[in-house]
Amino acid sequence: MDAARGHPHSREVDMNTSAMAQGGRFRARRMARGSVTEGAARAGFAARGVIYLLVGALALQIAFGDTGRQADRGGALQELAQKPFGAVLLWALGIGLVGMALWRLSEALFGSVGKDGRSARKRLMATVRCAFYVFVAYSVLTFAISRHQSGGSSDQQSRDATAMVLEIPGGQWLVGAAGIGIVVAGGWIAVRAVLRKYHDKLRLGQMSHRTRQLVDVTGVAGGAARGLVFAVAGVFAVSAAVDYEPDKAKGLDDTLRTFADTPLGPWLLVCVAAGLVLFGVFSFAMARWRRV
Repeated sequence: MDAARGHPHSREVDMNTSAMAQGGRFRARRMARGSVTEGAARAGFAARGVIYLLVGALALQIAFGDTGRQADRGGALQELAQKPFGAVLLWALGIGLVGMALWRLSEALFGSVGKDGRSARKRLMATVRCAFYVFVAYSVLTFAISRHQSGGSSDQQSRDATAMVLEIPGGQWLVGAAGIGIVVAGGWIAVRAVLRKYHDKLRLGQMSHRTRQLVDVTGVAGGAARGLVFAVAGVFAVSAAVDYEPDKAKGLDDTLRTFADTPLGPWLLVCVAAGLVLFGVFSFAMARWRRV
């Protein structure tokens, strides 16, 4: 039996089998990065841009006195549903977010662009992002079907989730750790935006000098505002854990409203809201020039 394995013909068969397996993996990876996946990714960035544009615009209205608005994803969907062809727009948004989830899934399975795109850290991050966009896509498509946001506003969802976790053993530590994680993530997002780390992912050679300047304005200001919002939301989660009060946890809408309660008044909210609008524009730039 060992002699048969050492036969030149057996070695040739093993080599051919290995080559076929490698070829299959290469074809799967090439398909994952092909035109279909690329189109899905670009549609996802565009959908993300629409949501941030609407949330930022709603936050601006709140800053200028229209406090009846809801500046979160639910409010953005309500706003979109009231537009002409609102149902079509909602479905397009949901499908775009499904595309984003599928692209992140392909990154988790086959790796992403860049020298360390196939590292365990990058694949783990892609997996987390995939799960996040699956949830967002599901909520948008559910809204498109029923025209009713499942689970209530982001504020209510945050309070309910915090209360549920606080009830389990070690829940206070879990909420605190999650809050710290969100603060760190917010700081990471903001710092990377200010340092223009997104340059590594853009096809800068396809942009004119003027276009690159405009993209930098939206990327830096928009990313910094987005990171700040994340960090503040994380601080509220930590506060809810320390005081064992789930009502202190805040969703996106309540987090944005707290900027208007600072000594700077509504003008800080205006700046943050404008930053979110710029991040929406930056997402459109990513849809056009992102290396996928």
